[in-house]
Amino acid sequence: MTSLLEKAFDLASKLPALEQNILARTLLDEIESEKKWDELFAESEDFLAQMAVEALREEAQGMTTELDFNKL
Repeated sequence: MTSLLEKAFDLASKLPALEQNILARTLLDEIESEKKWDELFAESEDFLAQMAVEALREEAQGMTTELDFNKL
């Protein structure tokens, strides 16, 4: 545990029980949220890689057209 986190826990331990529980729930929710984002980003890399492979395959097969900004 880092000294900063240790200091935060020390200060938090002096709060009333209700405030400690609110702080704990907030921290746990934040950790869970970060975990979910990490999982989503990890999955998106696979998805984007698959899309890139498919786009390159379509380009190699002549299935794509050049983008004309005047036609957007």
